[in-house]
Amino acid sequence: MIAPSRDGVVIDIRVIPRARRAGPGGLRDGALLLRIQAPPVDDAANVEVVDILADLLGVPRRSVSILSGHHSRRKRVAVVGITAEQAAHALGT
Repeated sequence: MIAPSRDGVVIDIRVIPRARRAGPGGLRDGALLLRIQAPPVDDAANVEVVDILADLLGVPRRSVSILSGHHSRRKRVAVVGITAEQAAHALGT
């Protein structure tokens, strides 16, 4: 789920769009479950994923980027400037 990379970490995420409350929701199928309020339309969901992860991990938005899954519920997200231990602690995993 959280793998170290050269510059930070890569996190596997499963997104639940149109949720009542945004935030992490535990683990599912080896990925972090992330609830978002945005619908999966016009990149709104991806923007909210980046915003939520940056806030949870305490990094700037520019440090978070979606590597794959731009049009899918399963996403791989890179976060620069954080260790796997810091990410696991911040995400409660």
